[in-house]
Amino acid sequence: MSSFRHVFLVAGLVLSLAATASNAPAAATRPNILFVLSDDHSYPFLSCYGDTNVRTPALDQLAAEGMKFHRFFTAAPQCVPSRAAYLTGRSAVAARMTRFSSALPRDEITFLELLREKAGYYTGICGRTFHLDGSARAAGTEVGRLLEKHGLRTFTGRVDYLRTGSDTEAITQLKEFLDQKPGPKPFCLWLNFSDPHHIWNAPAAHRPDPATLKLPAHWPDLPGMREQLADYCAEVNRVDESMKKVLDVLATRGLATNTLVVFAGDNGAALPHGKGSLYDPGSNVPLVIRWPGVLKGGTESRTLLSNEDIAPTLLAAAGLEPGPKMSGRSFAGLLRGEAYTPRTHIFVERGPHGTAPVTVNIKNSSYDLSRAVRSDRYKFIYNCTPWIPYSPVDSAGGAAWQQMTEANEQGKLTAGLRTTYFTTPRPVYELYDLDSDPSELKNLSGSSGLAKVEQDLRVALAEKMMLDFDYLPLPDIGDAPPAAGKAAKSGKNKK
Repeated sequence: MSSFRHVFLVAGLVLSLAATASNAPAAATRPNILFVLSDDHSYPFLSCYGDTNVRTPALDQLAAEGMKFHRFFTAAPQCVPSRAAYLTGRSAVAARMTRFSSALPRDEITFLELLREKAGYYTGICGRTFHLDGSARAAGTEVGRLLEKHGLRTFTGRVDYLRTGSDTEAITQLKEFLDQKPGPKPFCLWLNFSDPHHIWNAPAAHRPDPATLKLPAHWPDLPGMREQLADYCAEVNRVDESMKKVLDVLATRGLATNTLVVFAGDNGAALPHGKGSLYDPGSNVPLVIRWPGVLKGGTESRTLLSNEDIAPTLLAAAGLEPGPKMSGRSFAGLLRGEAYTPRTHIFVERGPHGTAPVTVNIKNSSYDLSRAVRSDRYKFIYNCTPWIPYSPVDSAGGAAWQQMTEANEQGKLTAGLRTTYFTTPRPVYELYDLDSDPSELKNLSGSSGLAKVEQDLRVALAEKMMLDFDYLPLPDIGDAPPAAGKAAKSGKNKK
């Protein structure tokens, strides 16, 4: 009897292990993963989204073979903190990466490391500077010496292959990475493009006619605005050309059918209302995913997603659980067509930008502390440095901003544009109905009809800030302490 019971238990254990294994891809079927990031790329600047300002046939084809996402937001409207969120599956605040020149702390584990250690992936990073090993411009400086002194540059030990270079060099590095990959191993490569990052220098052949461009309401129709938007669109068209070369490499090497390809932007365009701001154009970026044999082609989603969700999703595709500290949520079920519970909110943070120290007359393009929470319909922004004037990141010296400034001085801007860009101090709290005001020009904070909406968003943001151990004071959520006068009076009576 005991022998029979022993056999029964062993058989049950084998079946249990088999069932567990069946929920994850076997090592031989784990997909290769190619994660491609463009730089300063706002939604909807792909022609597959219906944007007529750009021509992106390669990415349109990728979307036709996979899924395109309309409501994908980075956790910050800036390169460094956004990339930290991509790799760690956590907010930049939680990962201690809100200072732009930070190096990723060694105890923050990336999805690349987990793929290598737990699933046997050959891993790499190439192309444009990936921003997470401390300032790339620090070589030979005192900051660089301190980074080296304390061993803060860690990425040579995090991945198998590490290179940086131009967009052209990125294609060569992709080939080199594949050449060096040990035969049977699956791979995961993070490939970075510089386009469409400022400075905009794409050839004229990529540039649309400025007169034909369609401008959203948050940009005034000025000649300089049209010229700079045309320059930006040319860069988007050029990154599509680069992406075609990447996809051709996969196809030529017989890797297209077993490689999960993710294309996304790191943050929004370096134009007013974009990069560096908590309005949607600052963090709403393209996301296109192709997963042959799993993801049905030609599909699209308007589900709210954060770039914190990329790391756990790619781990799930390889059959792995999220890292223990990841706050992102896997949407692999959505890709597989399975039941999926969508997010109700995404969160965005803003901190210092670049490496310049604080000065008396600093603009918020260099230094700003603010947070935002967004639902399907509403956006709440909390500005903790409202006295610092607005200025667009990277493009304040360009014709668009210069002409906008002149138009404001001449009283020629609409009230919404004037309030958004040229009012100082800025409001501490902003609330927008994105259905009726997609350009976020009419601040509704304090409106009695939206009191419940605003309170719910304030509480959701406070909760996120608490869970991330945010260093900023929480927004007012109505938990006021007893009135000081009453406390003083009570104390006096006791005497």
